[in-house]
Amino acid sequence: MWLLAEHQVLTTGQIASVEFSSRRRALDRLARLRSLGVLFAFRDSYMFGGTSEARYTLGYSGARLIAAARAVTPPTAKAHMQRLERLAFLPTLTHQLGVNGFFCGLAAHSNPARTDGAGKLTQWWPERRSAEFFWTNHGTDGSEARVRPDGYGCWESGGRAVRFFLEYDTGTESLRVLARKITAYSAFYTDRFGVLLFSLHSARREQAFRAGLVKFLGGHDPGVVIATTARDLPGADDPAGDVWALWSGRDHGPVTRLTLANLPERGPRVRHHAPELPYGEAAFQPGDKAIMPLLSASPPPPREPAWWDSPSGHTPRRSA
Repeated sequence: MWLLAEHQVLTTGQIASVEFSSRRRALDRLARLRSLGVLFAFRDSYMFGGTSEARYTLGYSGARLIAAARAVTPPTAKAHMQRLERLAFLPTLTHQLGVNGFFCGLAAHSNPARTDGAGKLTQWWPERRSAEFFWTNHGTDGSEARVRPDGYGCWESGGRAVRFFLEYDTGTESLRVLARKITAYSAFYTDRFGVLLFSLHSARREQAFRAGLVKFLGGHDPGVVIATTARDLPGADDPAGDVWALWSGRDHGPVTRLTLANLPERGPRVRHHAPELPYGEAAFQPGDKAIMPLLSASPPPPREPAWWDSPSGHTPRRSA
């Protein structure tokens, strides 16, 4: 329930992968919660028949329970119904489900039913919470850096902690618009808070995007560690796997694929705590005295990300 309160909408498969040992158990529990009004489910009907996987969000009873736990005024029944209607017809719903699916792919590694030991997602901020912290801070040149990632997270594995900003591409924006987002990240203190990940919907688009960055940046170092992946790559359903290619501006031919844990470590180390929200062990408070200086100190000298930034002895995978 808290997961839906924070991230608004999840599919059956996403919830099952994170919270349950099997899809059947998930369906049984979700049906029970739906009958109690704790959850609300809807589907997207297609023009030529058939329906999508069920999408779940908080029902009215669930919204009231969350409000009580947070000691805030609960929504009225009418206001909550209007929210559900807007969510069901949200133009960016596919994008939001994609972003949530990305993070659920990481969170699934913490499912007790899964014992692969690949790592753990210790921070997951949705777009709204990310914007609350990053949007209003000023850039390195004194101007306002409009950084609004689709999500912000921290992945920990083998003693390494990789913080990252996620830009999730569905192919609806031009590659130039996508590349222009790097301008804001370059003006922001991005390197102090994480690496910049671009998840593109196809290998062909990823290749075009990486080539376009060379022209867009004109040989200039963006001062940001950039890594890309394509969601039609083998094994891309697990974003923790060896599907990430660092961009250096000197890419020719096959790229080197690294696991998420083997991307360069960026961002603050935070002592783990018992979080109020799921996947907040390594989260920091907006007014944290140890974090705020990272937003105001002199920016570090620019550095060029390169694939050999990965730990020595690691043998990455190469792909076309």
